Amino acid sequence: MKPVRYAYGLTGALLLGGAAASLTTGYAAGAQVAQNDASQMSRVVPRQGAPESFADLTAQLAPAVVNISTRQRIEVPQPQNPFAGTPFEGLFGNRGRQGQQPGRPQTQEAQSLGSGFIVSADGYVVTNNHVISSPTGRGTVEEITVTMPDGTEYPARLVGADAASDLAVLKISATRPLPFVHFGSSTQARVGDWVVAIGNPFGLGGTVTSGIVSSVLRNTGTGAYDRYIQTDAAINRGNSGGPLFDMQGNVIGINNAIFSPTGGSVGIGFAIPAEIAAPIVEQLKAGQSITRGYLGVSIQPVDGDLADSLGVANNRGELVQSVVSGEPGDRAGIRPGDIVLSVNDKPITREQTLSFIVANIAPGTRVPIELIRDGRRLNLTAIVGRRPTEEALRQQQMFDREESGAPGSQGGLGQNQPSSVIQERLGLAVVPLTPQIASQLGAGAGTQGVAVADVDQNSDAARKGFQRGDIILSANYRSVSTIAQLEAIVAEARSAKRAALLLRKLTRGGQPVYVAVRLIGD
Repeated sequence: MKPVRYAYGLTGALLLGGAAASLTTGYAAGAQVAQNDASQMSRVVPRQGAPESFADLTAQLAPAVVNISTRQRIEVPQPQNPFAGTPFEGLFGNRGRQGQQPGRPQTQEAQSLGSGFIVSADGYVVTNNHVISSPTGRGTVEEITVTMPDGTEYPARLVGADAASDLAVLKISATRPLPFVHFGSSTQARVGDWVVAIGNPFGLGGTVTSGIVSSVLRNTGTGAYDRYIQTDAAINRGNSGGPLFDMQGNVIGINNAIFSPTGGSVGIGFAIPAEIAAPIVEQLKAGQSITRGYLGVSIQPVDGDLADSLGVANNRGELVQSVVSGEPGDRAGIRPGDIVLSVNDKPITREQTLSFIVANIAPGTRVPIELIRDGRRLNLTAIVGRRPTEEALRQQQMFDREESGAPGSQGGLGQNQPSSVIQERLGLAVVPLTPQIASQLGAGAGTQGVAVADVDQNSDAARKGFQRGDIILSANYRSVSTIAQLEAIVAEARSAKRAALLLRKLTRGGQPVYVAVRLIGD
């Protein structure tokens, strides 16, 4: 799932807000229950039934639920010269609109809307990270504004954010104590419990919806913190970051995403459980960085067909698809094809994935791992490492086969921000050639260079055959091992009034070749 998340063909939209709650009232037993004796009724009849109204609970909670808006500066590409590469290329000059070089990124102002809630009288506000961050990774958030239900606006300061859990903490300053709400225990939530959501759908302002808990441990396969409370309370875009309340007015979840074929609510919403969110929020408030465990393996669940082919139990364990060289899993002896059954004595199931278990283990911890290899059970021991940043993980997976896509595709580039100089002058987005990327591209362990992550299809580099996944080994006969080195060579060529740069590139499965690429002029 992502800022408009897609999963299994359905739109998993990050909501920018949401929440849920329930009230305690009497409940009339149905006809079937009335036929049972008193002892049976005590076990069947719910203690809490459908509330007559959510008004009293809403009146208490709504003052602490806020709207959040941001003003951002986003990079966007300039329109390309439609005559590039033809005899008419220079007919209308080399410049685009307002004297800008065609292809050079411009910036535009953008806005986002979401929800949040105050958790302390002195103005700490909790929301989703995607509410207050650039959706493309190629922009800067210049201003965050928190609007109270009465319309009062406060400038907000970002205290801390965590992309992996999609949580962020803001701080606002007021001349009076502010209304606030508390985190409750999401572990006590049961399927069927009433919940209430308060948020800012579609920028309409404070909106209240109600529903029930549909599932308490829903796994959607999107990351290390992929455990959600599922609810049928209506939540939509703009609800992201808003609270999900239980009937006692406690925050048991933070509305985060939906599954939808239409982009609107169809009764399948997801909230980050309080048991996951609350500790991370406290760390962010304290200015601490969030550390997580890491093994360095890529896995997939053991489904029915896979279980039958291996003779193992369904819904138990995960298949190791690949192991990152030199990382904790590799050092422990885990191999592709292994079925990991448990880590640290915790069984791996669809509800409790390997990623989730390991992420919640402190780096440096020694843990036992039980797995099946070639039909035999093995026991290994691993020392858990520290999980890299989300950007580093995206770079590691940038050139996986399933993400490589066609030349010019941005797939897998994530929030990595390539050098603007190289993009503007060569039409290439490049990233450092890490050992993981070199392995994905089939290059030797000692290969030095930078990897091409994207190609401007209107550039001379594209016309000369450059494509995503190429490795630039040298420029003007000088070896290149960092982006800064390539930038320096480009700058020298421009100072010397050279119109082109001689690059030596390596294409996956091929031999290194020299290619002269024309520099994009001023």
